[in-house]
Amino acid sequence: MTDTVVVLGAGYAGAGAIQQLEKELSGTADLVWISNTDYHLVLHESHRCIRDPAVQESIKIPIEEIKSPGTTFIEDEVVGMDVDKRVIELAESDPVEYDYTLVALGSQTAYYGIPGIEEHSLTLKSLDEALTIHERVKEAAESATRSDPAHVVVGGAGLSGIQTAGEVAEFRDIHNAPIEISLVEALEEIFPSGSGGIQQALREELEDAGVQILTNDPVTEADESTIHFDERNPVEYDVFVWTGGITGRDALESADVEKEHNRVNAESTFETSDERVFAIGDSAIIDQGQMPAPPTAQAAWQAAEVAGKNIARAIENRPLETWTHKDKGTVISIGEDAVASDVMFMPIETFGSVPAQTLKKFIAARWIADLTSWSRAKDAWSDL
Repeated sequence: MTDTVVVLGAGYAGAGAIQQLEKELSGTADLVWISNTDYHLVLHESHRCIRDPAVQESIKIPIEEIKSPGTTFIEDEVVGMDVDKRVIELAESDPVEYDYTLVALGSQTAYYGIPGIEEHSLTLKSLDEALTIHERVKEAAESATRSDPAHVVVGGAGLSGIQTAGEVAEFRDIHNAPIEISLVEALEEIFPSGSGGIQQALREELEDAGVQILTNDPVTEADESTIHFDERNPVEYDVFVWTGGITGRDALESADVEKEHNRVNAESTFETSDERVFAIGDSAIIDQGQMPAPPTAQAAWQAAEVAGKNIARAIENRPLETWTHKDKGTVISIGEDAVASDVMFMPIETFGSVPAQTLKKFIAARWIADLTSWSRAKDAWSDL
């Protein structure tokens, strides 16, 4: 009897794994791909749409350009998973049965129980959310004046928060808009996971872009116009974007597998507590020894190939491969500028300017080319 393999999610992990599974299974299993969008989004470039919504045409890759004709695609939202019955529950379609499933649903924004944050902030986890931020910033700027500028506050100074602040600044400069921008972070320094070198370089780029940086004071509450802090005076805002962290998808809440905050615990083989369920990307906490794999596009991209191989190996009762994350460095954009650090084979620890800008573009272009073609990547280059 032919096995059915179901992949949940069309992010980096899901899209990469689908193509690997198609190579490994070669028509020997029924492959089903489920996503709530009919395209893959190059998510680490979605912040570009805050500046210019037209960028979406370069970073949206239709599912039909990624999968083979033999793979069944279902556009619907996953709302639950019954591991005992091996069934995926969908919002509008009939449930889908599986023999093996790969959970690659990504993550959703964490609010840490801070009152008012979820109700009053915008987030950046999808294309629609990026476009909403653009519209809200545009509307706020149109209602503002030089003497009473619009205030855009970005909460959380990790990668997403820094890039969001940079794109708002780019929008301001392109349109000569009356906008003030603040980036707030509870910890002592921006990009807390980075080295002192990249933190300082990012701070300098942001300050050069006119972004006010407020660190070392957590947000304690937000209402419809004001953000409150533990010690600092309240800050009024016109647009509030929250990028403070991630948690697992609500769809996994009832799934009977070991997990933390709805992120599934997975071995370095991507196996979970249920032998028929594998997990990858932001949906998973992947064992890598002392620290789990980081919830980054880079890690998901690397892991997808091994995950695809291991599901095929599980079907064939062969030993599974162990995956080890290799950190190839960090590249962060601030508008048209960029900062890179700890990049493999580079003699300088931290650098910016044209080399970092070009590297940022190449990383996105390489991913697009791997999924589709270098021709599509070339067409997208100017928007990356």
